[in-house]
Amino acid sequence: MTKRRRKHKKDREPVFNKKSLTNKILGIISNSPQKTFNYKQLARVMNIKEGGTKKLITKILYELKGIGYLEEISLGKFKLKSKAGYITGIVDLTSKGYAYIKSDDISENVFVSQKNLKHALHGDKVKIYLYAKRKSYQLEGEVVQILERAKTHFVGTLEVSRNFAFLIPESRRMPYDIFIPEGSLKSGKDGQKAVAKITEWPIKARNPIGTIIDVLGEPGKNETEMHSILAEFDLPYKFPNKVFKAAEEIPDRITDHDISERRDFRKVVTFTIDPVDAKDFDDALSLKKLKNGNWEAGVHIADVTHYVKPNTILEKEAYKRGTSVYLVDRVVPMLPEQLSNKVCSLRPDEDKLCYSAVFELNDNAEILKQWVGKTIIRSNKRFTYEEAQEVIESGKGIFSGELNTLNKLAKKLRKQRFGNGSINFERLEVRFDLDDDGKPLGVYNRVFQDSNKLIEEFMLLANKKVAELIGKPAPHKKRKTFVYRVHDKPDTEKIGRLKQVIGRFGYSINTGSDRALRNSMNKLIKDVEGKNEQGFVETLAIRSMAKAEYSTHNIGHYGLAFEYYSHFTSPIRRYPDMMVHRLLDHYMNNKGRSVSEKKHENMCKYASQMEQRAEDAERASIKYKQVEFMQDKIGEEFTGIISGVVEWGLYIELVDNKCEGLVPIRDMDDDYYIFEENNYCIRGRNNRKEYRLGDEIRIIVAKADLMKRQLDFTLTE
Repeated sequence: MTKRRRKHKKDREPVFNKKSLTNKILGIISNSPQKTFNYKQLARVMNIKEGGTKKLITKILYELKGIGYLEEISLGKFKLKSKAGYITGIVDLTSKGYAYIKSDDISENVFVSQKNLKHALHGDKVKIYLYAKRKSYQLEGEVVQILERAKTHFVGTLEVSRNFAFLIPESRRMPYDIFIPEGSLKSGKDGQKAVAKITEWPIKARNPIGTIIDVLGEPGKNETEMHSILAEFDLPYKFPNKVFKAAEEIPDRITDHDISERRDFRKVVTFTIDPVDAKDFDDALSLKKLKNGNWEAGVHIADVTHYVKPNTILEKEAYKRGTSVYLVDRVVPMLPEQLSNKVCSLRPDEDKLCYSAVFELNDNAEILKQWVGKTIIRSNKRFTYEEAQEVIESGKGIFSGELNTLNKLAKKLRKQRFGNGSINFERLEVRFDLDDDGKPLGVYNRVFQDSNKLIEEFMLLANKKVAELIGKPAPHKKRKTFVYRVHDKPDTEKIGRLKQVIGRFGYSINTGSDRALRNSMNKLIKDVEGKNEQGFVETLAIRSMAKAEYSTHNIGHYGLAFEYYSHFTSPIRRYPDMMVHRLLDHYMNNKGRSVSEKKHENMCKYASQMEQRAEDAERASIKYKQVEFMQDKIGEEFTGIISGVVEWGLYIELVDNKCEGLVPIRDMDDDYYIFEENNYCIRGRNNRKEYRLGDEIRIIVAKADLMKRQLDFTLTE
């Protein structure tokens, strides 16, 4: 009897879910890479007799074929797909020293061990040899050639000895110290921050050899740290002297010939509305009542390309920078101040050259006519957002009539836009009160009021209509190359994760259609307003969306629900807007021939990369100031929201000041905690205590590390 029971247990069919069955199939086939298998043979090896599981085997085999793991030799017979050969790709280096290579040649990432990287670093473009045989069910290879270095300049701290020095890089993506020979220190001293350039890396040497190209100064000083952040992201923090000189030589005198070729708006009420600390005013609004009772609203944009000519040193510098960079305490402009703050800036009581989009609207904000072209304006007033808001709310003050009319029109335009499916992303923005030395005295959230929304709405309108002007081809006309700001549809998997997380707070989104998703996103953003979870829910919602970028291939802008959209309104601070101005000139001056799509697409890709770098640098400066602000609060207790759950701990966003820090899982010593990625939580193995994304929690500030720009918290429990 006992023997029979044991035999029955032994013969019992194993139970698999899809993931475990897939791994089992891959294991069997990988161990016999030259052998072919059909579903019956695999079922026999795994002792599977149940018909449903056999069907699942067949389904998995064809899925593995679809993603390139297997090849079908004959109908229903599969073998491991041999992929030996050479491919090119980009290095994604991990903190542990090994890397994955992302390549357009194949759909799967390729594992490369540290010893097989051949000194390749994060972001490098490399040629790799792909092994035919798989290890641990993943493709593996080795670097045979570094085709293009992503970075040659690194920021770090100097360790100076008598006859040589090392630069210890700050980046976690740079696992090697840089050897600095005697004579290459450039007066750098021990403990100072500096920028080193790698000059050579002998194949048998562990460390690269470099030279110091700039000494940033003493760690902890505001100027040192801000320049350090810019250098870390390969962003410039000063202009070459020859660029300054070229800017100074630009004449700011407007000639009679310039005026004769432009529509004159100098007698129309015109003003700018900008942040209180702004100096580069690149957009202005004008308004006048027409005899027919309609309104003529003008969106006037600084005519930067009138001054910055193609193939000049100023043009090349603007393209290289791509964008102005906005750190917590400063703006690093795309153009020298002579242009950005003086010649091109739409300062009050000065005649200025513009590129304008002018609209005739009725009281319902319906556009009856539009015109785009070169103008000359004279701004009557420079408003800050706060000053304009006060006039709008009180109905009193200079140009109150014009401001309130524009505000009413903007609200109707906004209502139309949301009615068409535009998503209302108004993410909280962190701002700091700084003293004269750049030290943060307070943290607050920027308030987005009617004055901000007024400007936003008319800028969106101008960008949309300019894109339509060129992007919508006339009947029987060929499409012309243009620069668009595109935004793809969201990833369904990310939307699914967002839906799961917000469900814990009683919120939901409708994924039945594009329109339903957009509408429910707007409802979500409205519902979380003012709640503790607002910040991280909005962040999750934005992360679930695709990244907007520049391209000549128009796919529309999903978030705005615009079929055509471009960037036309900020040429002082964005190079793509200068591209748009030049293309408008080209096509509107009867030069019908389309420009090179390939050339402009490459320029768009570069502009998108530079925009991303600028955003990363801005986030790094915010993080630095948050840590600096919290330095004197060690040991204090705060309420926070769990804003991220990862295998190394919990990220907590403080309710009071939106500063974010980490509770390392290694410091949670009351139990052994397990990370459950699919459930967005960590759970104690013994006490079953859970910490989930979005939970409110009390923490104590344990550490504020300025060098790493990192806050460490501990739980109060």
